[in-house]
Amino acid sequence: MDRILIRGGNALAGRLPISGAKNAALTLMPCALLSEEPLTLRNLPRLADVDTFGHLLNQLGVSTLVEGARPEDFGRVMTLRANRLTSTVAPYDIVRKMRASILVLGPLVARAGEATVSLPGGCAIGNRPIDLHLKALEALGAEIELAAGYVRATAPKGRLPGGRVHFPIVSVGATENAIMAAVTASGPTRIDNAAREPEIVDLCRCLVAMGAAIEGIGTETLEIEGRERLHGATYAVMPDRIEAGSYACAAAITGGALELVGARADEMRATVDALIAAGVTVEERPGALYVAAKNGIAPLELSTAPYPGFATDMQAQFMALLTRANGASVLTETIFENRYMHVPELARMGADIRVSGRTAVVRGVDRLIGAPVMATDLRASMSLILAGLAAQGETQVNRVYHLDRGYERLEEKLSAVGANIERVSDG
Repeated sequence: MDRILIRGGNALAGRLPISGAKNAALTLMPCALLSEEPLTLRNLPRLADVDTFGHLLNQLGVSTLVEGARPEDFGRVMTLRANRLTSTVAPYDIVRKMRASILVLGPLVARAGEATVSLPGGCAIGNRPIDLHLKALEALGAEIELAAGYVRATAPKGRLPGGRVHFPIVSVGATENAIMAAVTASGPTRIDNAAREPEIVDLCRCLVAMGAAIEGIGTETLEIEGRERLHGATYAVMPDRIEAGSYACAAAITGGALELVGARADEMRATVDALIAAGVTVEERPGALYVAAKNGIAPLELSTAPYPGFATDMQAQFMALLTRANGASVLTETIFENRYMHVPELARMGADIRVSGRTAVVRGVDRLIGAPVMATDLRASMSLILAGLAAQGETQVNRVYHLDRGYERLEEKLSAVGANIERVSDG
């Protein structure tokens, strides 16, 4: 099993490219199910989750062709074609590996009139039920059955009629499934209290490029006029705002300066505001974001919230950063109830963190000490990498398969800006 070794203490400096967004890519790939014509996605990140989703689509009859990237693309170019679906069943052995697999449910029932999808897996960061996905599809006219760990959705007349979807709470995944199910419905759809994340905007723009009719993009109310069919398109995946925020924290925790090439401040405003509040310099530059920290880190009070609030996917990284703050910080996790599993591992490195329910008090320490640590989920893994970059001595991060799900070429990117980091294998 692979491990990552870090010898901390180096201030990072230089230009670091930001890859295509994992969360956007996993939402755009199932759009291929909605058309018989090819969908070409540029700037697709090289990640384990992207490969897993590709395998799932292959099982449904979607062909995938990977081409060489253009000079302006950091990632891969993949063309997906679903001219004939061979299955409408997403099996347990693939779906259990990745929660995003549930995103084939909406487009499958929209295209084929039926879909059978295993209940999903993914990171163990708390209870994330799919009730809102199912209620949204029911509101669009689907009939839902649950049996033996699978969800079966059918369109009674072979095509969803559309309808009114109101989410009692904001749900990114359920919004995405509802949008993809609605774009080829026989009638109009209105989605209220829709998620507004940049990845939702990216999904809508890709679908519009395929011929969908969507109004209100970027707002909490979406109006969709169903089309009989969509056509193919070529679309570039947005830059990964969570990766950009993670590397911004890497610059800050090491007292370094990085130019994050491709990062867009307008898509990660809450993260940028938090960095500035912590005393970090953040400047928008043409095609990049410059982040530097030379005067230490100020303590913060942060609470996670749906977009445009502070992202839950940045909580662990900021916790690592705040272990080096000049004072006590308070973090409150409102999205997931079990997302502090990285705390004991950070404590092994000398961090002073006390958790009470959904609140964590982080008292900055004079130094972190390298130690063997165990990653528990994707973003927790990155928090340990960040701590290792700032720690004295060697840090050994185990279970790095979590990192491979969400960070493309991590060791290569960090090594290029001055980190002493390497991957080693027991085999």
